[in-house]
Amino acid sequence: MLKTLRLATLVSVITLTSLAATAAEAEGLKVVASFSIIGDFARNVGGERIDLTTLVGPDGDAHVYEPRPADASTMAGAQVVLVNGLGFEGFLSRLVETSGTTATVVELTKGVAPLKIREGDEHHDGDHEEHHHHGDYDPHAFQSIANAKIYVKNIADAFCVADAAGCDIYRANAATYTAKLDTAEAEVKEAIASIPQDKRVIITSHDSFGYFEHAYGLTFLAPEGISTEAEASAADVAKLIRQVREDRASAIVLENITNPRLVEQIASETRLKIGGTLYSDALSSPDGDAATYLDLMRHNVSTIKRAILEN
Repeated sequence: MLKTLRLATLVSVITLTSLAATAAEAEGLKVVASFSIIGDFARNVGGERIDLTTLVGPDGDAHVYEPRPADASTMAGAQVVLVNGLGFEGFLSRLVETSGTTATVVELTKGVAPLKIREGDEHHDGDHEEHHHHGDYDPHAFQSIANAKIYVKNIADAFCVADAAGCDIYRANAATYTAKLDTAEAEVKEAIASIPQDKRVIITSHDSFGYFEHAYGLTFLAPEGISTEAEASAADVAKLIRQVREDRASAIVLENITNPRLVEQIASETRLKIGGTLYSDALSSPDGDAATYLDLMRHNVSTIKRAILEN
């Protein structure tokens, strides 16, 4: 009888332990992504094994984002926090401190060769003391698909450290997604190669496409600098209009996160036709043109090509 009770007790303990482990796994690794593009990368690597929260959602501007009280609570409960780094998320250090989170904060630009901020862009971040200073480097590294692959590897590495039991899944998901990125990169390069060399100057709202320019051979001009925090001055706009005329820009486009007023003014002054909207620092809503990063890159290059052809 005693042996039977002991056996029953042992079975109960094993069952309860197994159920607790299953419940913990079902909850998923608690991951916070700073903005929508990183959230998409995380989802592709983590799949159903993670419980993902993205702070700055579709069409949101992480440069000027103001955290909500709920964000501090979300951060406090996180196990892994994925951020861009290079000063992109001006709100981040304050939010981490306020939340008291013990999560591992992973800067996904680790391993990226950062581009220096172009001469003339620095003053935009320093016009007002309250504006966040982005340092010496352009933080928009995700605009190069080659860099996106580095982000994906860093995410897989972070997930493996936090959840060793799921490492094989994370690695396999990362490999599958990287193959998709390879395909998209080839498509982007092919599309750019079909644009004549003398028609590769594009006007956008703020200077967020430096890595795209560096990787794929276009030139982007913008009235605003690296950040959208500071508005372009009248002198900045006038200088750009002169530059557009000198460089004979082939297209002008809007951005999903910025006010169209400046671009509309420049289009009117230079008689360029606005050729659509590019997605720079954020994805679109799920039913939009850039619901995923792959959609974003394909949409942007097709929009650029069409805008050039129509002007």
